Amino acid sequence: MATLVVPALDAEPWPTLGPQVCDFIEAFGRYGPGDIAGQPYHITADFRAFLYRAYEVYPQGHRLEGRRRFRRCYDEQRKGTAKTERAMLVAMAEAHPDGPVRCDGFDANGNPVGVGVRSPYIPLVSYTVEQTEDLGFYVLRAILEDSPIGSDFDLGLERILVLDDRGRQAGKVVPLAGSPAARDGARTTFQHFDEPHRMVLPRLMRAHSTMVENTYKRAGADAWTFYTSTAGDPNEESVARDMRQYAESVAKGQVDDPRMFFFSRFAPDQMPMETPDDVRAFLIEASGPNANWSGDIDALVSRWFEPKTDKAYFKRVWGNQWVAGGQRAFDSARWAELTRADIVVPDKTLIVLGFDGSRFDDHTGLIGTVVESGHQFVVGHFPPGPDGIDPAAVDAKVQEAFERWDVWRIYCDPPKWEESIDKWSGLYGRSRVVSWYTNRPKQAAQACRLYKRAMDDGELSHDGDSAFANHIGNAYRHLEDYMDDDEQPLWTIRKERRDSSNKIDLAMAGILSWEARGDAVASGMTQRKHYITQGF
Repeated sequence: MATLVVPALDAEPWPTLGPQVCDFIEAFGRYGPGDIAGQPYHITADFRAFLYRAYEVYPQGHRLEGRRRFRRCYDEQRKGTAKTERAMLVAMAEAHPDGPVRCDGFDANGNPVGVGVRSPYIPLVSYTVEQTEDLGFYVLRAILEDSPIGSDFDLGLERILVLDDRGRQAGKVVPLAGSPAARDGARTTFQHFDEPHRMVLPRLMRAHSTMVENTYKRAGADAWTFYTSTAGDPNEESVARDMRQYAESVAKGQVDDPRMFFFSRFAPDQMPMETPDDVRAFLIEASGPNANWSGDIDALVSRWFEPKTDKAYFKRVWGNQWVAGGQRAFDSARWAELTRADIVVPDKTLIVLGFDGSRFDDHTGLIGTVVESGHQFVVGHFPPGPDGIDPAAVDAKVQEAFERWDVWRIYCDPPKWEESIDKWSGLYGRSRVVSWYTNRPKQAAQACRLYKRAMDDGELSHDGDSAFANHIGNAYRHLEDYMDDDEQPLWTIRKERRDSSNKIDLAMAGILSWEARGDAVASGMTQRKHYITQGF
């Protein structure tokens, strides 16, 4: 099976607390939410091998004798391999006063002796803010509820307190979801980052860096960071991509980092995917020893051949391959290539407008497109304030556009803006202000397809606005129940997650503006513009 292991196995094994940690987990660990919830946990051979490496310590006689070998440990495997559950079992051992997770000297045979951490502080970091049982914190709480050592903790909804033998607080486990602050890891002894391929926002990446630096503050605690993730999108900057690239650099000998352990199992890129046997071999290769229990392989084989299956996404989550996002609607690199920041749209130019947004939760955008050239530019961008978006500010920007340029039409997505759109219709004419509902799946999907085609063919350019580029990059495909003439599935755009803070409103406004431009061209408006400029 294909793996990336950094560092490679040494000829002579290192001393490790791994066997003691495994014994502790099997004695007190329980399966989390699922078909066998609450049953005693059995450590698989691959998990045992990972723990043996993760808990290696420096040998006797070394200047770091007994200290942890690795400050960062990374486990990258395909979806469905219970990575979060495994991490929470490690967190259980790290939190308990008797967890044999730090070295307290060596026995007569030269083996390290494990002891617990004093005053553990354990942040569990997840990308999502949804309060579901899938989050690591809630998996840990479920494990402890069924564990024989559950009474050694005070299991709260928002924190888990570690209790000493007198019932007093001796440590804490806290969930940090969405946007951890720098202070959240200030006293860290162990921390876990779940699915860091989703940590793409600059503030999340900065928070991650700060929290890793915080592990160096408590020298006596020998603090460390554990990551569990599936492969991400190589075109998307993320914590996971940085870690993977760094591990590859170490593996190539370009960087020397003896304090990081990185493990990844994946299906090789060159594996064929033409027949059911091919796909089954692909899945088994990516699964390794987990193939016997981690999901219905036959059902996944069938899934690959369904017409609406996103092939790139399938390879990424089930093959653990770093594949450019088939789920992302548009290629951010291609969008960057289409930048023409030097273009200034003169007054009186024939343009169309696209308008999309929200009054409170999302942003609102107004995108112009030059009918003749297909050049797009941001006319207005309105993030919500404490009281939402001020309609008067939007009205003013629309008025400015109609007065400055020759606006053929504005296509508007009406929800939440019906009153404003009616006002614009009265001011500028009903034929020029068009309600274009994006909740019509087939029409919206066709508009999205034409917009992407215009990018691929280089038919459009844009002003290079950074917010516009971010919204384009944030747009994900949502497959609809329609096929095009070539029997390919149609898709619309949406945010990656309903609760995501990554906005797409400028992208939708761009699509509407491009749709209006297409209708203008079909109506002969480019010819009319030619006659006007030539004086006919």
